[in-house]
Amino acid sequence: MAAPTDAPAPAEVGGSALAELGQVPWRERTDERFLRRYGRIWLCWTVAYSVPFLVAALCLMVLEPLAFPVALASLVHAWVIPELYAYRGASVLRPKGPRNREGEAVAQGLLGDLLGHDARELHACTGLAMERGGMGVWLVGEAGALLFPPRTRRVHCFCVRATDRQLPPSDRIAHLLLALRTDEGGFATVANHAFAGAPWRVRRRLPPLMRPALDAARSAA
Repeated sequence: MAAPTDAPAPAEVGGSALAELGQVPWRERTDERFLRRYGRIWLCWTVAYSVPFLVAALCLMVLEPLAFPVALASLVHAWVIPELYAYRGASVLRPKGPRNREGEAVAQGLLGDLLGHDARELHACTGLAMERGGMGVWLVGEAGALLFPPRTRRVHCFCVRATDRQLPPSDRIAHLLLALRTDEGGFATVANHAFAGAPWRVRRRLPPLMRPALDAARSAA
């Protein structure tokens, strides 16, 4: 799991590239074209894994109706595989690591200075920070981020975290947010792509408290 940390101070955020890009020199830099291609690849993977089970279930029912239990098991497999991928994508936003409650109040204040009024309120309610970027609308959590590109029906889930896991949750979000603002494409390149697919699949796997943040980001995109 990659870890873009040591982000510059807000005054320095701008056109520089993340130093962590040097840790993954083999990766193609992520941009809008890359995201479209990667989204199609994820769709092909899902179809390739699910369709054989659907075909097997249909064939079993046609050839031998008494094989209904086996056909039903095949249908379950066809449904579960995409759901497991979606669970993996939703997991990038789930709370992780120590809560560090003593430092969290101060960390929330520092993070609030980086966010606008609406984003501040959204974070207070859901624990997630929404950020508009050049590639779309981001939803940043403690150990990952979701990207909603404009004019698409797909969400991209990225797994990425700050190196120091002892930081308060809001500090972890602030580190990722600053890295994102420093180099959006570099941030997406360093992060591990966990899922690309329908937002409703990810929403079902999120804790109810976080779902309004996903809805807000999707609407904003």
